[in-house]
Amino acid sequence: MRTANRLRYALGGLGVLMIGTGAWLVASEPDPAGVLLWLAGALVLHDGVLAPVVLAVGLLLVGRRYRGVLRAALVAAGSLVLVTLPLLVRPGEPPNPSALPLPYGRNLTIVLVVVAVGAGVSILVRRRRDAPQRDGEDG
Repeated sequence: MRTANRLRYALGGLGVLMIGTGAWLVASEPDPAGVLLWLAGALVLHDGVLAPVVLAVGLLLVGRRYRGVLRAALVAAGSLVLVTLPLLVRPGEPPNPSALPLPYGRNLTIVLVVVAVGAGVSILVRRRRDAPQRDGEDG
């Protein structure tokens, strides 16, 4: 058997083992239906909202001069929002008072502004670098 086939079978077996572990953990939950509902909601949100938005933004960036900078800024901003969103939309007080000691909404806004400003500065620096140099003549 070739090494690639061995690796493929090993990874496939590991995947089946992980699926089994996940199913066992869901079944051992006090409310497995709630977990499955949450997973279904996450799937619908990803495939119905997030993926089409990412594809649409990608189509809007086609042919843009500084699309690499824009993509990097959008990936950073999207990742920050996805990490922070569960903390922002969770209803009620956290079970652990130290879980949310800071104003996450304000801090997320500040970090998103920093990402936008960083992308803007990067684009301005690249424009200035790429601009044709004048030799000082006033025409």
